[in-house]
Amino acid sequence: MYTVKQLSDLAGISVRTLHYYDEIGLLKPSSVGGNCYRYYNEEALLRLQQIMFYRELDLSLNEIKSIMASPDFDVMEALQAHKQALGRRVDRLNRLINTVDATISNMKGEKEMSKKQLFAAFKGEEEKKYTAEAEQIYDPVIVRASQKKWKSYNPDEKQRIADEGNAAYEAIAAAIPLGAASPEAQAGVELWRKHMDYFWTPKLEQLVGLTELYNSDPRFKANFDKIDPRLAEFMQEAAGIYVKSKK
Repeated sequence: MYTVKQLSDLAGISVRTLHYYDEIGLLKPSSVGGNCYRYYNEEALLRLQQIMFYRELDLSLNEIKSIMASPDFDVMEALQAHKQALGRRVDRLNRLINTVDATISNMKGEKEMSKKQLFAAFKGEEEKKYTAEAEQIYDPVIVRASQKKWKSYNPDEKQRIADEGNAAYEAIAAAIPLGAASPEAQAGVELWRKHMDYFWTPKLEQLVGLTELYNSDPRFKANFDKIDPRLAEFMQEAAGIYVKSKK
């Protein structure tokens, strides 16, 4: 058994953080002594490791708590998912490093690179990451299915999917002056909904939930702001109208 101080030293996180995890029910001590000291067993250590893995993948504490409270949650499957997610992050960082190296060579006049190569390391990755994070809010089983589906696509298909996604967002942005209820805006939302099928097929209510996330999460909002600062809010309004029209 480990005291809260021992676990703090072992995991490299503060005692205050462990106390907070206890308060919100994310990581309860295995037992509490007569002296009111918290004690943690091996199972609690593994649970803390899971929490730290999910935090490394930028999930919020509420998202982590929801995932780990699911009756379908399995530690071994979660570890496999962490390995895959971290592997993708390594691959992405390696691509970014290669792009930096190629750009340096280009600027030095050593090796010319095309304009397309300048941005090759970035395309498609943000859409995939954000979709996976949104799915985890609803059901971790969906996350695993989505990851498997994405891996089944070849590089050309992934590029096409990314281009179609960008086209959907640009179509919605172009319809902003026309209003959220306009045929153009609603057609854009339909394109976006169909695009989600490449990753998962959300229910109507989940479409609205996704657009709420686009506005509440700074990372999502920043990505949409690159297209148009009004886009995230407009998508939420347009998606709400779209969902009502389908019921």
